[in-house]
Amino acid sequence: MKLYPHVYLAIAVIFLASCQSTEIPPESKTNTTQTSTSQKTVTLDKNFQIAMGQTIYVPVYSHIYHHNRQEIFELAVTLSIRNTDLNNSMVVTSVRYYNSEGKLVKQYLERPIQLDALASTDFFINRNDTSGGLGANFIVEWVAQKEISEPIVEAVMIGTDFQQGISFTSSGRVIKSQNNDKRSLSK
Repeated sequence: MKLYPHVYLAIAVIFLASCQSTEIPPESKTNTTQTSTSQKTVTLDKNFQIAMGQTIYVPVYSHIYHHNRQEIFELAVTLSIRNTDLNNSMVVTSVRYYNSEGKLVKQYLERPIQLDALASTDFFINRNDTSGGLGANFIVEWVAQKEISEPIVEAVMIGTDFQQGISFTSSGRVIKSQNNDKRSLSK
């Protein structure tokens, strides 16, 4: 039995009519960056003993060129920080976003946040926010009171226009480490 195009159209109309429209809250419509809401802020005092920590550089791209550099393809960016340790927490002390010229665009954390074992957090940059440019990057700093497995810090870039879509990841690279020195935060 051959179905005709108008039958498909009728099915599509019924399906679309049954869908409910969900209004996006005004605060979600902005072009500013956001962070996940499940972050547990902590206060690090002078007695906090650091067993290990890292400073991680994560390259990100707010846009890429296509068609012989004649057109720009804007991208949304999600920075993901994942505690890979099975038993111990870590503390993210700083997340900073820099532009192509190396200028600070935004400091994300007012206070350090704790990521429990296997927990993660993320930071989002809207695709319309081009303040970072092609050479943007994040600098992420973290510490822990015990030896833990290194976290995974990476960015996911994604963009879609009409029927074209692109997505890729960028891994963070450790640019500074501190291990087993048992220094307190006050030093």
